[in-house]
Amino acid sequence: MRSDEAHAIGSLAADGIGGATARAHELHRAIASRVFGALGPETAPIQAAHEALSSAIYTGVRVAGGAGGRLAGVVVAATRPADAPALLDNPGAGFAVGALNGILGDRLYERDSALALPMTVRVDGHDVPLTPDAIAAAHPDPTGRVAVFLHGLCETEASWKLGTAREDAPPLPTYAERLQEDLGLSPVLVRYNSGRRISDNGRELARLLHELVTHWPGEVRDLVLIGHSMGGLIIRSACHVAEGAERPWRRQLTHVVMLGTPHLGAPLEQQVNHATRIMRRIPEAVPVAAVLDVRSAGIRDLRFGAITDSDWSGHEPDHFSDPCGDVPLLTGVRHCTICATLTARHDAPVGRIFGDLLVTHSSATGAGRRRKIAFSAEDTVHIGGMNHFALLNHPRVYEQLHDWLAADRPDVPALGA
Repeated sequence: MRSDEAHAIGSLAADGIGGATARAHELHRAIASRVFGALGPETAPIQAAHEALSSAIYTGVRVAGGAGGRLAGVVVAATRPADAPALLDNPGAGFAVGALNGILGDRLYERDSALALPMTVRVDGHDVPLTPDAIAAAHPDPTGRVAVFLHGLCETEASWKLGTAREDAPPLPTYAERLQEDLGLSPVLVRYNSGRRISDNGRELARLLHELVTHWPGEVRDLVLIGHSMGGLIIRSACHVAEGAERPWRRQLTHVVMLGTPHLGAPLEQQVNHATRIMRRIPEAVPVAAVLDVRSAGIRDLRFGAITDSDWSGHEPDHFSDPCGDVPLLTGVRHCTICATLTARHDAPVGRIFGDLLVTHSSATGAGRRRKIAFSAEDTVHIGGMNHFALLNHPRVYEQLHDWLAADRPDVPALGA
C-alpha cells in the first residue's frame, strides 16, 4: 500500500462512519417521532429534550469517528516507504478495489482519490504505459490480430480468470490464453473504473484503442473487442465515438463480441430505483433509501443501457422512463452477442423473469418493445443453464467465440477436430 492509498482509505473510512452515523440518526429520529406521536402532544417537551440529546450524541460519534478514520490513514501513510507496492496491483485487494469502484467509482474519480482506477492496459497485474517500448516489452510475440477484453461492473481484468483455479492441477486457460494459442490473437486486458459514466468510459476506451493501435509493434490487421456485461456497453459507446471522430482503429475493427450485456437495461437496477422511490415515503425506510441512493453513476446507467451523454444528460437521477436513443451498430463490423439464462429455455417462466440472474434474454439480445438492436440471428446465441458470471470463463462460450473469430480463417481447424 502506498501512502496516498492509505490516506484515501482513511478518508473513505471517515466518510463511511459519517454516513452510517447519519443514517442511524435518521432511523432513530423516525422511530422516536412515531412513538412520541402515538403518546400525544403532552410529551412534546420530552421529545424535544430527547432529540437534542440524541443529536448531540450522534454528532459527537460522527465527528470523532470521522477524525479517527482520517487520523488512522495519516498514521498508516507515515509508515509506508516511498517504494511501497501499490494496493491496486495486489491480486487479493484488486477484487475489493474493483467492487469499490463499481459502487463509488464516480465519487472516487471526482475526488481524485488514489483508490480510483484509471483505464489502463494490464499485464501480469501491472499497468502498461501506452508507449511503443512499453507495449513491445509487454507483448514480446505480437501478431497482427489483437483482441481487447473489457470486464463488467465491479470487476477487474482478473475476473476473466473466474472458475479457472483447480486444487490439484494447473489453472484452466482463460479465453485470452486460448484465443492466443488457437487463433493467434494477441490478448490485451483492460481495467477501468466501472462506477463512472458509461459514456465517459467509452471516450476513454476510444482514446486507449487509438494509442494501442498506433503504438502496437507491427501493423494491426484485425481488431477484436470482447466485453462482459457493462464492458459490452462501453465497447458500443467507444464505437459510437469512433464513428463520429473517425478514429483510425475503426478501420481495423472486425468483431465486437458481447457476453451478457444489458443493452436495454438491467432489471435489478430498475427494481432498486423503484424500491427507493417507495422507501422515501416511509420515514423508517428513508435511511435505507439514502444508502441505496449512493450507488454510482455507472450503476444508474445500467438501468436502461445508457451509452451516450444524451441518454442521461438532463434527466433526473431516478427517472423511470427509458430515455435512451437508438445507436446503430457499425457497418462492416460483425457484432456478436451471447446471452445466458438459468433455465435451458429462455422463454421458460424462470428464465424469462430472471435471465442469467442479472440480465434478461430480451435485454442481452436487444429485442425490446420500444428499442431493437439489429443483431443478426446467426450472431445471437443463447446458452441455457448458465448464470451471468459463468460467461467469464466457460467451454461452451469459448467454443462460440472460437467459431465466430475463426470464420474467416479456413486454415484453422474446427475446435476439437
